Amino acid sequence: MAAEKLRDLSQPIDVPLLDATVAAFYGTGSKQERASADLILRDLQNNPNMWLQVVHILSNAQNLNTKFFALQVLEGVIKYRWNALPVEQRDGMKNYISEVIVKLSSDEQSFRRERLYVSKLNIILVQILKHEWPARWRSFIPDLVAAAKASETICENCMVILKLLSEEVFDFSRGEMTQQKIKELKQSLNSEFQLIHELCLYVLSASQRAELIRATLATLHAFLSWIPLGYIFESPLLERLLNFFPVAAYRNLTLQCLTEVASLNFGDFYQIQSVNMYGKFMSQFQVILPLSTNIPDAYANGVSEEQAFIQNLALFFTSFFKVHIRVLESSQESIHILLMGLEYLISISYVDDTEVFKVCLDYWNSLVLELFEAHHNLDNPAATTNMMGLQMPMIPGMANGLGSQLMQRRQLYSGTMSKLRLLMISRMAKPEEVLIVEDENGNIVRETMKDNDVLLQYKIMRETLIYLSHLDHEDTEKQMLRKLSKQLTGEDWSWNNLNTLCWAIGSISGSMVEEQENRFLVMVIRDLLNLCEITKGKDNKAVIASNIMYVVGQYPRFLRAHWKFLKTVVNKLFEFMHETHPGVQDMACNTFLKIVQKCKRKFVIVQVGESEPFVSELLTALPTIILDLEPYQIHTFYEAVGQMIQAESEPQKREGYLKRLMDLPNQKWDEIIGQASQTADILKDTDIIKAVLNILQTNTSVASSLGTFFLTQITIIFLNMLNVYRMYSELISASIAQGGPFASRTSLVKLLRSVKRETLKLIETFLDKAEDQPQIGKQFVPPMMDPVLGDYARNVPDARESEVLSLFATIINKYKGAMIEDVPRIFVAVFECTLEMITKNFEDYPEHRLKFFSLLRAIATHCFPALIRLSSESPQQLKIIMDSIIWAFRHTERNIAETGLNLLLEMLKNFQGSEFCCQFYRTYFVTIEQEIFAVLTDTFHKPGFKLHVLVLQHLFCLVESGLLTEPLWDISTVTYPYSNNKMFVQEYTVKLLSTSFPNMTTGEVSQFVSGLFESTNDPATFKNHIRDFLVQSKEFSAQDNKDLYAEEAAAQREQDRQRMLSIPGLIAPNEIQDEMVDS
Repeated sequence: MAAEKLRDLSQPIDVPLLDATVAAFYGTGSKQERASADLILRDLQNNPNMWLQVVHILSNAQNLNTKFFALQVLEGVIKYRWNALPVEQRDGMKNYISEVIVKLSSDEQSFRRERLYVSKLNIILVQILKHEWPARWRSFIPDLVAAAKASETICENCMVILKLLSEEVFDFSRGEMTQQKIKELKQSLNSEFQLIHELCLYVLSASQRAELIRATLATLHAFLSWIPLGYIFESPLLERLLNFFPVAAYRNLTLQCLTEVASLNFGDFYQIQSVNMYGKFMSQFQVILPLSTNIPDAYANGVSEEQAFIQNLALFFTSFFKVHIRVLESSQESIHILLMGLEYLISISYVDDTEVFKVCLDYWNSLVLELFEAHHNLDNPAATTNMMGLQMPMIPGMANGLGSQLMQRRQLYSGTMSKLRLLMISRMAKPEEVLIVEDENGNIVRETMKDNDVLLQYKIMRETLIYLSHLDHEDTEKQMLRKLSKQLTGEDWSWNNLNTLCWAIGSISGSMVEEQENRFLVMVIRDLLNLCEITKGKDNKAVIASNIMYVVGQYPRFLRAHWKFLKTVVNKLFEFMHETHPGVQDMACNTFLKIVQKCKRKFVIVQVGESEPFVSELLTALPTIILDLEPYQIHTFYEAVGQMIQAESEPQKREGYLKRLMDLPNQKWDEIIGQASQTADILKDTDIIKAVLNILQTNTSVASSLGTFFLTQITIIFLNMLNVYRMYSELISASIAQGGPFASRTSLVKLLRSVKRETLKLIETFLDKAEDQPQIGKQFVPPMMDPVLGDYARNVPDARESEVLSLFATIINKYKGAMIEDVPRIFVAVFECTLEMITKNFEDYPEHRLKFFSLLRAIATHCFPALIRLSSESPQQLKIIMDSIIWAFRHTERNIAETGLNLLLEMLKNFQGSEFCCQFYRTYFVTIEQEIFAVLTDTFHKPGFKLHVLVLQHLFCLVESGLLTEPLWDISTVTYPYSNNKMFVQEYTVKLLSTSFPNMTTGEVSQFVSGLFESTNDPATFKNHIRDFLVQSKEFSAQDNKDLYAEEAAAQREQDRQRMLSIPGLIAPNEIQDEMVDS
């Protein structure tokens, strides 16, 4: 192929041939030609000398895609090799790019024609600037501003370059440049902004060219968030912007600029200017969009530009109020325009657009939180003074003054807050528990998939409504009951209206004092039950049923205090369990479980007016109640009844209830085992296998509720269950031996394996939930050794159940050191045969991978002496373990890599404290360091960053402390004698990283390694030091680096949760894990 000669870069490249090759790649040739072109272009792109041909290509190419290809090559060099190039090559390239940009943007015709090309050249120039400016190109800003004055098209393009530069430095810099470089660029832009400012003002006052004005407004928008405030408030800039606001063509861009100004937080400075800006804005805005306008309708019927305007309005109002609301409310003159702005924002909040609503909701949430905290702190004068920003000792009487000030503030916003309550009630998002939804055809169906955006929105709306409820319980209650009465009369009836109202009622659970909550709920539940009776139509009844179930499930405190209501509600749920409309039975079973978990004691005592505990009554009617339920729903039901039985404190009664609960499954089990003892083939029948599976699942559900108290039941079925397990295992092995790997995917084998898995899950659930009683371990673990462990070892890989691994991990975590003697046997049964399965690639047997390393971690944590004994008997065994750990943390599956890293940390700590410390680290230190640096600098492994840092810190700490007394280097191969381990590790690490990152100088790498040793005792500095290195190495550039900050994010989440726990209702009663008192 002629294109092959392109590979020879010893002479100027044949540009027409390159044009043809690029054209072939983009589809003008055959499939084969496209593949060949792709191969050649990739080779050229990877050739380190290709960039030297860029100028030649750009000057001669006819095809725009060829120019883009050349610029792509250049971009790679700028990002990764720029600083290593000779000065004359750097200067030549930056001058050439600048000249081409000026030439193409000099006249209107070429600027429009070459728009895409100029845009890409602008990006390249900014990438160069990130390296060259300010130190090596001090005249850049003056040169740019001077060029802009030459023509309006050059000026327009200069605005684009300035905008790109601002975005690179201020918006996209995190994780792309070191913190020092970002700081340097920000200082340079700030110090040279006067020239840019003058240029922008000149354009806005003198130019009539729409494209240039729009480009200038877009550039200002990028700059306004960071420029010195004097340029905004002590110049005609704001006035010029406000002049453009009434002009439709510039309205959206101007509003975006005003939004940036509105969001600036500058303390007490420029407050008058801000209020004046808002006042002028409001007087212009009322003319454009009068307050009487139906904004949701206007949005629904508007074109995209008009819709964008309403979105921008939401951003403007919320940004301005977040920062300046206290200034607006402080004078009578501005209160009117403040309340008018809030009125507009309420109207915008009804717009049927998710993004618009998110912006509004975010602000409403922050405003009501601020008002709530002021209200909440009224009883705490010290907190109040601090919150009002008064850093002074309390003076007698001051608290009363502040209290009245806060009350006035609440009064000021009471009208807005009342309208906001109605908004939240009318637009409440769907909670997770509600499974019945309206589909796109208007039918009521069971939800098939959770919508995470809706769940997040519900969380914020719920929080907002709880604060609103705390601010005025009476108004909240009144608005909800008024809307509910309209549902009953049919005046406001619709599925959506009832849904949002009931979701809102359920969402404020826990926020009212008990007396008010009781009064409120009595009315709500009676009205809902009444509505269910009087409303006709299956779909309507399904909607009402789902709302009754959701509301009652949210108020366990009320139900605990009102037995008759609790009994009525539970009996209503039993009714719904016979309703076959999709989703109703599921919700009924889930709500029953949720209520029982919080009210369990109420069901095992004899209530006033009753002759026996409710649980006894339920057990008598059990066959009838569950008659229409599916097996998986029956399992939920059994779990709930198990929770009731667990609350019974008298052992004799508890055993009696359990026996009655398990009567149905036990009768069926005895029948199957009886038939099998006559003829074992009965167990091969598909219906029998399904019945066995169902019985085991029912047992697992009850075991999860009862824990230790399930002992009598599991004892009844345990040995027969192991016999069935063994028989099904033999059947599976025989099928696979006969039919090959395909046999493992047949429906029969899948069903048999489900029985095996459920058996293991039942044993694991019982042992995990049971109290730590050694006799339970002694009773159940030995009989499992051969049927379970031996079976795992004997089976072919496709027939091995991963649950065996998790079961024994649970056993070791539960019985800890008592299992030390059994570890060798566990190892023999599962270790090497599982490793063989999972180390062939990173994909096969995913469940086995995670559970295998969890088992290994359990052994390393609780039975470490057994590992020491194994490795002293066979050092090869320890090597296999360490290799498997390295294999784990190299894995791209996050859970497996994380388990491997945690396991490694356990091993490192345990060996550090053992007599084999020096021997272990002499063998593995270098390997571990090398492997950890490999995954640390691999972007696929970013989620493991926190653990990578902990491992490295552990290793460097050990060396720095001098605990490792034997040489870490191989004495037989290293001739140079190091004076200590620190010196060796320092030199080894520098060599390792210099080889891996040729784009970094030895000096940079040495500085990084020295920094690691200096910060071993300061975890935060150590971590930040590694973060900076990852950015500097360019491996983590231009990517989302939030995983590097995951630890800080987790700490913030925990802090938020602690704050929420202190406010009644913010964490729903059902989400609080502690045992609720229900006696």
